[in-house]
Amino acid sequence: MQVSVPLTQGFLDDRFGKYASAPDRYQGYPKRSFPITITDAPANTKSFAVWLIDYDAVPVSGFPWIHWNVVNIPGDTTLVPEDVSRTGALPLVQGRNANAGHLVHNLDPQINTGYVGPQPPNADHAYTLTVFALDTMLDLPTGFWLNEARHAMAGHILAENSRDLWSRS
Repeated sequence: MQVSVPLTQGFLDDRFGKYASAPDRYQGYPKRSFPITITDAPANTKSFAVWLIDYDAVPVSGFPWIHWNVVNIPGDTTLVPEDVSRTGALPLVQGRNANAGHLVHNLDPQINTGYVGPQPPNADHAYTLTVFALDTMLDLPTGFWLNEARHAMAGHILAENSRDLWSRS
């Protein structure tokens, strides 16, 4: 399985992160999700899951920062369109990101669920995008936690592809 994301000079385009313009932000948080192209998925793929995690956040926050946690993207999808997190252009179920955790505890579902873009505080960060091809749809509600997705996916992963997407500080 191959996964690609368009980059600008090796970085995620500004509209998907820290330097997003006002229409692409909500209460200061970047909310326009980037497009993802998926090719050569296994023939029996029923759904895809997507995680976007900032492991470079560990020295800053003490833990990896979850930026996007999505399941049940239809298995015949070849393009996850730009801004799908807000537009719902594809059927999918979005889980909570790190803003929902008890250390931040943001109660606004427009901030703590779905995509929240990169905002590296101290230096350029690599954001690890992982796309999983699954042999099933997952029985998870909107607002699920990453660990719930991980447990539900166990034994159902047909293929996965990870890549680092850089965002500038």
